[in-house]
Amino acid sequence: MRKRVTAGFLSIVCLLFFSGMVSFIELSRLSRDTGEILGANQRNIELAKQMLDAVHDQNMAMVRLSVFGDRSYDSLCRAGIDRLEQALLTAQEEAFDKSFLDSLAFATTELRVLTDNFLAFGTGGAAADSLRTGVADSSGSRWYNEVYEVQYDKLISAINNYMTSTQSSLAPRAERMKTNAYRAVTPVLISLVVMIAIVLMFYYFILVYCVSPVERMDRGLENYLSFRVPFTVKGELKDEMLALKEKIESLINLIKQSK
Repeated sequence: MRKRVTAGFLSIVCLLFFSGMVSFIELSRLSRDTGEILGANQRNIELAKQMLDAVHDQNMAMVRLSVFGDRSYDSLCRAGIDRLEQALLTAQEEAFDKSFLDSLAFATTELRVLTDNFLAFGTGGAAADSLRTGVADSSGSRWYNEVYEVQYDKLISAINNYMTSTQSSLAPRAERMKTNAYRAVTPVLISLVVMIAIVLMFYYFILVYCVSPVERMDRGLENYLSFRVPFTVKGELKDEMLALKEKIESLINLIKQSK
């Protein structure tokens, strides 16, 4: 009986340990996936913000250059487009799906070509003179409104699309997280059901093989000591209980013989 009880409780311990390890592994994987998704989301937002800041600075410099003819903003204009391209390159290196960046890369290239052509040749005519003399000219304003601003809006739209598309690309990974969460919980639920079954089974066997025999032997001893009723135990006993019953009977017989 000792071996059976020991084996039963050891099986419960092993089951708890196994289910705990499986749940720990799945929860660790879930935590890692969650961290990666949150990190990727935050990183995409940071890169999009860098792009928007770079485009905004470049746009402000282009306004000063094209509308007001202020040549001192030349370096700031180049710095803005360089920052934009650097942020785009970083996004391309870190992206899981680079297809979302195709339209953004194309819009950035168009803005780069447009900016380089303007810095090299101006818009022609009086606008080119305004760049040299630093005097505002209406043709520069017209070029900004009709040419540059169109490309600028196109690039802003591409950056916004990049932000929304990267969010949608995280949906499959979030779905996998949901599956991993179920995997982490399932072993615990299975272990809970199995442990309830084992505990109920132990309860039954302990009642049948331990509690009931002890109660019957206790009543038999009480009847013998109080009323000298012969010591009898109804029911079949096994293992240690059977040995205990036989020892009690031997002790009673020994007492009878001594009298």
